[in-house]
Amino acid sequence: MKKVTRVGVSRWVAMLGLVVAVLVAITAQAESHLTMTRHVPEAVAGGRARLVGQPPATQRLSLAISLPLRNENGLNALLQQIYDPQSSSYRHYLSVQEFTERFGPSPGDYEAVRQFARTNGLTVVDTAANRMVLDVEGSVASIEKAFQVKIGLYQHPSENRTFYSPDREPSLDLGVPVLHISGLDNFTLPRSKNTTRRTEPGRIEGTGSGPGGQYVGSDMRAAYYGSGPLNGAGQSIGLFEYAGYEVSDVQLYFTTLKQPFNVPIKGVSLNGVPLNCPPQTCDDSEQVIDIEMAVSMAPGLTSVVMYVGSNDVSIFNQMAVDNIAKQLSCSWGWSDDESSLDPIFKEMAVQGQSVFVATGDSGSGTPGDVVWPGDDPYVTAVGGTDINTNGPGGPWQSETGWSGSAGSPSKNGIPIPGYQKLPGVINSLNNGSTTLRNYPDVAAESNTNQWSCYDGSCGGGNGGTSFAAPQWAGLEAMANQQEVSQGKSTLGFLNPSLYRIGIGSHYTADFHDITSGNNGGYNAVKGYDLVTGWGSPIGARINSLLEIHPE
Repeated sequence: MKKVTRVGVSRWVAMLGLVVAVLVAITAQAESHLTMTRHVPEAVAGGRARLVGQPPATQRLSLAISLPLRNENGLNALLQQIYDPQSSSYRHYLSVQEFTERFGPSPGDYEAVRQFARTNGLTVVDTAANRMVLDVEGSVASIEKAFQVKIGLYQHPSENRTFYSPDREPSLDLGVPVLHISGLDNFTLPRSKNTTRRTEPGRIEGTGSGPGGQYVGSDMRAAYYGSGPLNGAGQSIGLFEYAGYEVSDVQLYFTTLKQPFNVPIKGVSLNGVPLNCPPQTCDDSEQVIDIEMAVSMAPGLTSVVMYVGSNDVSIFNQMAVDNIAKQLSCSWGWSDDESSLDPIFKEMAVQGQSVFVATGDSGSGTPGDVVWPGDDPYVTAVGGTDINTNGPGGPWQSETGWSGSAGSPSKNGIPIPGYQKLPGVINSLNNGSTTLRNYPDVAAESNTNQWSCYDGSCGGGNGGTSFAAPQWAGLEAMANQQEVSQGKSTLGFLNPSLYRIGIGSHYTADFHDITSGNNGGYNAVKGYDLVTGWGSPIGARINSLLEIHPE
């Protein structure tokens, strides 16, 4: 009889285990699993959009596949500690590697999704260090097969165009949970949150130092900060963009104003979107205005990093993975499943990054798909004001709520976050919601009396909350400059401390409490309101946002 050694038994056991694992994997892959978020626009699901055809089977689409977090409850608990001044973990942020090891999808799950994509004819375009997102590209035919959907062309119910969309929620023959697939439809096109209406030369609309009395970025630095030494040195600002930009437009702006421009602009292309934007074929107004405002507020920045892509998940995830810019700004709105971005915003917060999002420019009636992601609980929503300064380049004089400032309880159904549940935030004066996320959180000048350069020329009459969001990013860059110079960590996500300050005794020393003006549905009132949030920053106090983050 042949002798069976222990080594032989071990080998047989190992082989048997491998066979069982393969059988389990095959069984799991044979079952279809729906994604964890929605993808079919309500107009399609409800039958309001008429099917008019199908896109060519060979047409290629760019997608971003998102995986859910591991131990999200643990991440939520850690965020509470990091932003609690009484906790020993206060402002002790994680690195990207630490976040990934503790909360990112497992290496096995990520590899399974990558193999699934390849097996189903999708090209893997990019992978992410945090294993949260996988960028792929594929033909309509391959996408339909992989996700068990039919992509149709539909007549848009309110716009003179067609759009593509899946006819049902995607499902995958994969034993790994998938959170979201960005890029399966284009029902809502990204919209920039600015108002450009070039005025005639000589028309005076403000007390600014730009042509015709228009305001320029340096006026806002003087009004909100003053003439102190902080300039953002050592800090970078990241800007979220859906199209490229022309640095020549930025140079034209500062050259015309006879102001220095020494901040390097670095481009990061995602989803194959080009970084350049020739004026003959492309509008770079939003992108260039974002740069002009950020650099004007913090002229000594180490860099402005332009993240340009077509999928929101890909762009924000790259911002988190790079973790270069601790202050980020977004002046775009779109429609997507709101929970698809929450994991990324949570990662940013636990890494000490802060996201400022413009709320929009159509007052309280601004649609939810324009406001988004301004009503996400992990971003700082920036509304608009109408400022008066004491002459060109002069100090702040007065400020009212801007009629276009988007503010209201969330139209996307986002629940109210804990920081807005603090006693004194929501009251009978502001008529805010006690169940939904209210916005904005803060505000800055947004009226259409600002002078800008874009698309190869310059002019006045521009405005919108997209002017305000990058200004706030510049303000935090200066505060972080001071924090780092004192050997401290950066300020991170501001909202928990903004609201503590708002209901505290130092509020009126730190912020201009704007109590006049309305946005159609809500009035600016004492304290927090749904037009200007807590208001705009007081220059003398912005030298350090330590008052917002008390030690």
